[in-house]
Amino acid sequence: MENSSNPNNVKTQRPIEDEDIDEQEDEEEEEEEDDLPQSPLARLREQKFKLETLSRRLSSELVPIRVHDVIIRGNTITKDWVIEAEIKGIEDVSTMQELIRASEIALARLQNLGVFESSKLSLEPGPVELPNTANVVIDIVEAANKISGEFGVYTKPATSSWTAEGTLKYKNLLGYGDLWDASLAYGANQATEVSLGLYAPRLKGTSNPVVARLSMLSQDWQEFSSYKEQLLGMSLGLISTKHHDLAYTLGWRTLTDPLQMASRRNSPIRPTKGHAFVSTTHLGGLTPDNRSLRFLRQ
Repeated sequence: MENSSNPNNVKTQRPIEDEDIDEQEDEEEEEEEDDLPQSPLARLREQKFKLETLSRRLSSELVPIRVHDVIIRGNTITKDWVIEAEIKGIEDVSTMQELIRASEIALARLQNLGVFESSKLSLEPGPVELPNTANVVIDIVEAANKISGEFGVYTKPATSSWTAEGTLKYKNLLGYGDLWDASLAYGANQATEVSLGLYAPRLKGTSNPVVARLSMLSQDWQEFSSYKEQLLGMSLGLISTKHHDLAYTLGWRTLTDPLQMASRRNSPIRPTKGHAFVSTTHLGGLTPDNRSLRFLRQ
């Protein structure tokens, strides 16, 4: 009697098996729908939804995030440490809001170097085993045309004089973000100035820009006096972004008198031999109080 089969029991088990089969078919259909490629419009809507969700979250709460790595791409001449110095501080952020502000500052600093056509910053997800992390990717496009020039003619109607000036610049010659310039100026009063300059936004180990210039000035003053002047100078400066600038200038001035034809003997009134040396020292900001001595001049 126990082994006898009950047909009613078999009939009641069939609907349950049919329901299981239907559920499996529904799951397979959903998986097939997920595997189907999305249309461009659907992808755009999904990206827009994600962006709106992120914007609402950023405006309502602090989103934690840490920078795992900074990747620099596209720099073939510029040194990595030059770019890393301009984006310093981006690795110390702890929230998405701080990362956005630090990214804006970093991009502005990179553009101020003047050696890149464009700079773009993007975020990529960090390692899976490190949650709330991101990799900062900086794509750099260096300037294709590194040479630029300027030329102009300037007049002064009050003195009936004119000056022609030309400048030639070369960017990023050494890969330090350096800017070289050579300039030539010629005036109607036979004044000629030639100069060669270098501007480096930073050297390795320092955060201050360095400026160096070598110049030569030749001017004929015979319209007002009887001599010609030639000045050869060299200057080296260290520009500070927070404190005082430091500059050192060395010059050599030569005066010649072409009208000395009657006598070339040396005299105290009209010396023809000897040398003169002038030394000048300026110190500023000795005390923080503006009522105290702030400059010392030799």
